[in-house]
Amino acid sequence: MKDILREIGMIARALDSVSNIEFKEYELTKGQYLYLVRICESPGIIQEKLAEMIKVDRTTAARSIKKLELNGFIEKREDQHNKKIKKLFPTEKGKNVYPFIKSENDYSNTIALEGFSESEAGIIFNLLQRVRRNIEKDWEFVKKGNKRNY
Repeated sequence: MKDILREIGMIARALDSVSNIEFKEYELTKGQYLYLVRICESPGIIQEKLAEMIKVDRTTAARSIKKLELNGFIEKREDQHNKKIKKLFPTEKGKNVYPFIKSENDYSNTIALEGFSESEAGIIFNLLQRVRRNIEKDWEFVKKGNKRNY
């Protein structure tokens, strides 16, 4: 069997590296743009849901969210019904950077799928979704403190 996860990892690291370099001028580092995009696309999202979407632990999410807040990209607001819940919203600064991040993502998608037909791109997308769903099961299992049997 081919080492598919190694290939996926190389792709992810290369794209992350490119993004970190290109977003440096906006003072977005170490994947913070991922959080900002999700917050722009889902204003009012809570931190736990955001961490789950990005597939990181709460501590990692909290660090990135704090940096985004300190740099003026997002703000936390109390929920109207439950003051313990803090919802995340993009600021004007965050909203202004979002189109650039989105265009970089669209460009990277175009480059990644260069030479593939629309049908082939659809197949890749569907297969990767299946891979992600398989991995999510283990991610949830391990996240709850369980050990996988190799």
